Amino acid sequence: MKKILKFKKVFLGFSLLLALSSGIVILIYGFNPGIDFTSGSLWQIRVPESSSEEVRDFIETEYGIDKISIAFDETENIYTLTFKEINDTERKEIISGFEEKFGEGVEDLDFWSVSPTVSQELKDKAKWAIGLVLLGISLFIAFAFRKVSRPISSWKYGIITLITLSHDVLIPAGLFSLLGTYAGVTVGTNFMVALLVVMGFSVHDTIVVFDRIRENLTRYGNKLGLEEIVDKSVIDTLARSINTSITLIFVLVAIYLWGPVSLQYFILAILVGTIAGTYSSIFVASPLLILAKGKGK
Repeated sequence: MKKILKFKKVFLGFSLLLALSSGIVILIYGFNPGIDFTSGSLWQIRVPESSSEEVRDFIETEYGIDKISIAFDETENIYTLTFKEINDTERKEIISGFEEKFGEGVEDLDFWSVSPTVSQELKDKAKWAIGLVLLGISLFIAFAFRKVSRPISSWKYGIITLITLSHDVLIPAGLFSLLGTYAGVTVGTNFMVALLVVMGFSVHDTIVVFDRIRENLTRYGNKLGLEEIVDKSVIDTLARSINTSITLIFVLVAIYLWGPVSLQYFILAILVGTIAGTYSSIFVASPLLILAKGKGK
C-alpha cells in the first residue's frame, strides 16, 4: 500500500512554519483597516484622460484631503477613492472641480460614507462572526462524528477541524498584513467575507476526508491500524480533493487577472485561503488525527 502520511512530520512542520510566520507578521505589522472599520468615504468616479497621480495631486492640493487610497480600472477609466469622511456638499464641490479641470467626461458613479459608530459596530460584528463560525463548525463536526468514538473520540474531530480552519484563515491574514504594510492594501468587510468563504470550502474538504476515514474505520477497524486506515482514506479522496480545488483555483485566477479591479483583493484572499485549505484538509487534519489517538475518549 502506498503511504503518504509517513511524511506527516514534514507536512505538519511546513504548516506550522507558515502559520507561525503569519502570526508573527500580524503581531508585528497588524492590518491596514479600510473605511468599513475606521470610518471614511468611498467614491467611484470616471475621469477620462487622467492618471492616478493627477487625481491624487488635484484632490490633495485643491481640497486638502490627504491619505487617499486609489484603485484604478484602466478599461473603464474608473477610480475608486477612499479617504476621510466628507459630506455631500464637499463631494459636489470636488466633482465640479474635476469637471473644470478634466472636462465634461467626468462622471460621479457611486459614493458612500461610514461613520465612526458604524465602523466600530462593523468591526465588532466581523470579529464575532469569525469566532462564532469557527466554534459552530467545530461543535457540528464533533456532533456529526459522535458515533465514531474508537479509536479517536468524536470531540477530537471537532478540535482538529478548529485547528485546520484557524490555519486556513491565518495564512491569508498574514499575507494581507504584509500587503497592508508594503502596498497599502486595506482590509474591510469584504476581507472578512472572503475568510468565511474560505472556511466554508475548507471544512467541506475536511469532512470529505473525515467521512472516508469513518467509513474505513467501520470496514477495516479490526484488520488495519489507525495510521494505515487514515493513509488509505487520504489516498481514496486525494484525487477528488485536488481536482475540485484546481477547478476552483482556475476560476479564481481568471477572475483575479481579468475581473473587476475592485474584486482583486477579495479574490486573492479566497485564492490563498483555498490553497491553504486544500493542503490542510489532506496534510494537516489527517496527520493530526493520528497524533490525537490516545487512551479513553
